[in-house]
Amino acid sequence: MLYFAPWKVALVAILCVLGFAFTIPNFVSEQTAEGLPDWLPHKQVNLGLDLQGGSHLLLEVEAAVVVEERLAALVDSVRPALRGKRIGYRALGQQDNAVTVTIRKPEQMEQALAEIRKLAVPVQANAIAGITGGQDIVVEVVDGNRIKVTLTEEAIRERRRSAIEQSIEIVRRRIDELGTREPTIQRQGDERILVQVPGLQDPERLKSILGKTAKMVFRLVDVTTSPAEILGGARTPPGSELLESDERTADGGPANMFVVRKRVMVSGDTLVDSSATFQDNMPVVSFRFDSVGAKRFGDATAKNVGRPFAIVLDRRVISAPVIREPILGGTGIISGSFTVQEVQDLSLLLRAGALPAPLKILEERTVGPALGADSIAAGKIACIIAFVAVMIFMVLSYGIFGLFADVALILNLFLIMGALSILQATLTLPGIAGIVLTIGMAVDANVLVFERIREEVRTGKTPFAAMEAGYQRAVGTIFDANITTFIAAVILFVMGSGPIKGFSVTLGIGIITSVFTAVVVTRLMLVFWLRRTRPVALPI
Repeated sequence: MLYFAPWKVALVAILCVLGFAFTIPNFVSEQTAEGLPDWLPHKQVNLGLDLQGGSHLLLEVEAAVVVEERLAALVDSVRPALRGKRIGYRALGQQDNAVTVTIRKPEQMEQALAEIRKLAVPVQANAIAGITGGQDIVVEVVDGNRIKVTLTEEAIRERRRSAIEQSIEIVRRRIDELGTREPTIQRQGDERILVQVPGLQDPERLKSILGKTAKMVFRLVDVTTSPAEILGGARTPPGSELLESDERTADGGPANMFVVRKRVMVSGDTLVDSSATFQDNMPVVSFRFDSVGAKRFGDATAKNVGRPFAIVLDRRVISAPVIREPILGGTGIISGSFTVQEVQDLSLLLRAGALPAPLKILEERTVGPALGADSIAAGKIACIIAFVAVMIFMVLSYGIFGLFADVALILNLFLIMGALSILQATLTLPGIAGIVLTIGMAVDANVLVFERIREEVRTGKTPFAAMEAGYQRAVGTIFDANITTFIAAVILFVMGSGPIKGFSVTLGIGIITSVFTAVVVTRLMLVFWLRRTRPVALPI
């Protein structure tokens, strides 16, 4: 226990130097740290929402929309299915969370049922969510000649679950595109998402980005009528609808309106990339399709040269250019009366993907940085008071042995901060509480060892023998006590929420570093002192 091989001494020294090196960037400004060479440690500890301020949003996923979309898709699928088999029908549409259709000829009822049942989609089983699987629709006959199609309970639950998971992933992508560090994005309840973005000083932009579904489609403009005629009382052509826009129609019609065909030429879900750029000194969005989308886009533009087509984002026309020539390369440009910020946000939304359902903001809080500064100042004071009190206690209780323990305590604090910087863990106010608690607990191991050495001295053992026996008999107890606490920290991290995780991270790291400094570093210093001074009696 009192012999250290040279390689062990070198390893301990290297770890201590690394702790200092990775902690130092936290004592300079962020700009200075970022300006350091890449080969030097330059990462700083990430501060949580409660320390540096930022935005807190509680979102609700309107998952009922995905159920409505499935019913609408069924309507669009039933129509060609029946027409393809020349089955006469009428009154096809949605009614009371179901799709209904009346079959004209009773003798075609069985054939109609068979064709509609082919539209069923398997529901993936999920043991965790309690979903057993099966088909997603139930087809039944009501009132003799009417077919009613409803979604099964399993299908509704699966679609809601999938919508929540997809929404969390897309929200994460959109926030990551903003360049923020360590956002907290987690599910809360059945249909809610908690979003906390530390350091984001523009919450309105965050709400704007998260509040858009970002479903983009390419549709033809209906040139057979104008928005002015429809607004004047004319009938909207079948298969078309009136949508708002920020542009004017080519015929000088009212602003913010376009008559657009409902049929989708190309869907935005085939986009693989988009970026903000400039064309003719104007900010535009450049986009690129995958191979499937590129073929569809090329075919659509080749068949409709000379016709205007609308780029529709969340049922709003953002641009309506005229197709001058076939676009066969799978790339294109979205231009309009955009600002640079709008172009950046639009390209961000398209890259991140469309939300499966709209998000509704239930709760919004903006935490100012002043609160964080106060918390950091209070945390520093608490750490300093705890630090000084423990150091004084150790020196008064154990003399020079206590002084060595204090040196190890200082090193322990540097190792904690260095580890937080390396791991890029988020330091929250509960995390500071974990550091303060670790400072108090860090000397426990030294106290156990020193008390055991005192007992060995009382039995008349020599300084070397007392030191050897003290460490041998105390190490097992030290490991047992700290392992149980570390297990509790792991459980808190796995099952806890954001603030509790922050506490568990600093507590867990503190346990590891405190055991290292107490069992290894303090012992190494005592061994060097003992071999150098060779005291007749231990001053403990």
